[in-house]
Amino acid sequence: MNITLHPGREKSLLRRHPWIFASAIKSMDETLRQAQGDASGSTVDLLSSDGKFLARASYSPSSQIRARVWTFTDEPVDKEFFRKKIRAAIEMRQRSNIEARSDSYRLLHGESDGTPGFVVDRYKDVLVLQSTTAGSEFWKETVADLLVEETGIQNIYERSDADVRELEGLKPITGMLRGTPETRLHITEYGLRFFVDIAAGHKTGFYLDQRENRHRVGELARGLDVLNCFCYTGGFSIHALVGGAKSVLSIDSSADALALGRENVDINELESQRAEWMEGDVFQLLRKFRDENRSFDMIILDPPKFAPTAAHAEKASRAYKDINLLAFKLLRHGGILVTFSCSGGVDAALFQKIVASAALDANVDATIIEHLSQGSDHPVSLHFPEGTYLKGLICVKG
Repeated sequence: MNITLHPGREKSLLRRHPWIFASAIKSMDETLRQAQGDASGSTVDLLSSDGKFLARASYSPSSQIRARVWTFTDEPVDKEFFRKKIRAAIEMRQRSNIEARSDSYRLLHGESDGTPGFVVDRYKDVLVLQSTTAGSEFWKETVADLLVEETGIQNIYERSDADVRELEGLKPITGMLRGTPETRLHITEYGLRFFVDIAAGHKTGFYLDQRENRHRVGELARGLDVLNCFCYTGGFSIHALVGGAKSVLSIDSSADALALGRENVDINELESQRAEWMEGDVFQLLRKFRDENRSFDMIILDPPKFAPTAAHAEKASRAYKDINLLAFKLLRHGGILVTFSCSGGVDAALFQKIVASAALDANVDATIIEHLSQGSDHPVSLHFPEGTYLKGLICVKG
């Protein structure tokens, strides 16, 4: 089955960007045109307007991203194709020596591992698979079998419940995919233990992409009063406590997440009197702390995704500015702000401008001492800049 592009719309493919939008498509062959929904996830050849082969991709009749490239060669897309992709991803993680730092990490990272729509996270001896596209749904069972073969891990839990599946015409699916995995388990990173709920937790259960950044916070936290906002289950909090923080106040809107955070203090045998947990809205609580003239030596802002796409960037920018402005006001002189955005619609340059604007409105001087990003198990293809979704800054208040 073939898709032919409008003249000039092959430029992105020639740069090896893996997405083709519906507006780029001039025509499709009769077999594909008649199949439509029945062809969801099927493999198609992408052709230039003059009929030259460009790439082989998965077809999604419901999404504005109508095709996602599997390969820019004419190799067959079959079980052995995915075996090669999985083996290459495993080898990349081995070269990064991630297992020296943690028993849990991302094994497949979508487009950047050549597997659009697939996210697979390893939590010790359990894999959590997320399928977000028509193409990954088509090949899901095959990939699940290959993961068992190539990793030796028998237990796979599915967390295909991301909102983006709706754009692909797919319903949410969660549950056992292979074996009988425990859904509540504990993992280790940098020698610290964390409880993870792979069935009900955020994303696939834990923010594996922040591993190195949590460790860095621990290195900077000695003797400091720390405020951790949007703390989830307390990853940054635990590292700060182990690093010698004087106190850590952790805020989240989820009582269940905070309960796991308290358990993480206990499992790491840390002094509970140094850790305070508060349920509530971060925006409201930061304003309350400002009105009470409270202050901190370090503030961590790791909010949820305010802008999933560029269309949401303006509204998200206001939210990012609000929390960073409040944080600057709550920081003591010489205090450290560790601030993040995981929004795909806000790039690194825009995020830095937002934080700079917040400092200006707070009437403070601040200096960036480090730029942060996702860990090496969340690689970024040079041809797919959208893969750089996590942006972070460590700023010092003058």
